Amino acid sequence: MNRQNSNSIMEEMKDNGHSGRSMFLESISVEVPAARYYYALQGPELEVLKETEEFLLPLDKKWPFLLRFPNACFGMCIGLASQSSLWKALATTPSVAFLHIPPQINLVLWSIAVCTLIIVFSIYLLKSWYHWEAVKREFCHPVRVNFFFAPWVACLTLAVAVPPIVAKSVHPSVWCIFMAPLFGLELKIYGQWLFGGEKRLSKVGNPCTHLSVVGNFVGSLLAARLGWMEVAKFFWAVGLAHYLVLFVTLYQRLPTSETLPKELHPVFFLFIAAPATASWAWETIFGEFDTVSRISYSIALFLYASLVVRFNFFRGFRFSISWWAYTYPMTSASIATIRYSQQVTHPVTQGLAVLLSVIATTTVSSLFVATLLHAFVWKTLFPNDMAIAITTKQVSKHKNYDHHLNNKSKGIIRNSLDLMRTTVKAHQARLLHSKEPPVYPDIHQSPAEQEHQQGDNSPACLDSIYNL
Repeated sequence: MNRQNSNSIMEEMKDNGHSGRSMFLESISVEVPAARYYYALQGPELEVLKETEEFLLPLDKKWPFLLRFPNACFGMCIGLASQSSLWKALATTPSVAFLHIPPQINLVLWSIAVCTLIIVFSIYLLKSWYHWEAVKREFCHPVRVNFFFAPWVACLTLAVAVPPIVAKSVHPSVWCIFMAPLFGLELKIYGQWLFGGEKRLSKVGNPCTHLSVVGNFVGSLLAARLGWMEVAKFFWAVGLAHYLVLFVTLYQRLPTSETLPKELHPVFFLFIAAPATASWAWETIFGEFDTVSRISYSIALFLYASLVVRFNFFRGFRFSISWWAYTYPMTSASIATIRYSQQVTHPVTQGLAVLLSVIATTTVSSLFVATLLHAFVWKTLFPNDMAIAITTKQVSKHKNYDHHLNNKSKGIIRNSLDLMRTTVKAHQARLLHSKEPPVYPDIHQSPAEQEHQQGDNSPACLDSIYNL
């Protein structure tokens, strides 16, 4: 049904002489209210269209590339930027100096991360220019809105990971430029959590929401390196307050929450990101890996272990952009372990730092190669983005049922409603003409034959029953 409806829309637009590009633009030119996503989509990420809905774009055709390019691609930038920061820590931390890591690795990874961020950001700017309404739909989407934090988190992480060869420290204006949009988004999103409505945290909370919290800890980390200790403490406190609320909300699994599908299981690793980054940021602010840092690190390490032991939970599903959710949490946990080994130098802590670093590097390398293969060789990385092509209003039930009536094959629903309609008509005829015996319908007869047999004596309300 969805395919036929979307194809009919496209045929009508072609009849009016619209070009292919303008047809896609006009099909999403109307803004969708935030509450509409809850009625049209289902699943914890609101990414699956309900059966009662229809698309504005065809399902049997590949949409333009910009419409298929989601803002979740900024997750790749965060993963590569954090990997650059990891190798900088390996090259500069005395506790792992026995590895003899050259600083050139940090420079190469940092350059790759910067190039990736520029490419992804440029593509999304083109999407904003040509398909602004699609970007607005992503911003109104209760889940996709979290990925608008990702480019600024990636920029802050790159500023932290800048190689000493490039610059010994970043200019304070860099922090202001990258932190300003992130802080503006926080005021909007956290306000929605606080004041309720359709976007209250208990309804929209999901593992991807951690991205909105991680930015506070990365921002406080960079502010501490710039010497702005009070600013660093401010953002660390804001991040902690909202992380505690988010952690409790997601941990207790409210009755309205749904189980994540297999394809989205990697986002569970985002539980590790916030406490691991918080421990590293606190150590940078106060100069030592003290009790608060160790508490945050212990929480991250326990969550890491609880996820790793469930190996089968994270296999058996196809590759997608969501797999990049593995990268930043694993890398941040590795960096926190390296900082912990510097405070508590022991073969166990040093070995754990090396082990987690190897796991994180292997994961990022594998995902980077897989992403390139799916994007340029197999061309399966960007399927049609269902979340941006829903209608602005719910499709009428009458319209859906009329579509079934026009279908040549009879289904169970149509036969059942035909039977109910003719049965009610028969009993109504018996009441009006008590001398005549009641006539019961034969399900093997067509509706037209049954109506001709029983007469046209039913009240008007029966038609409304038939059209439900």
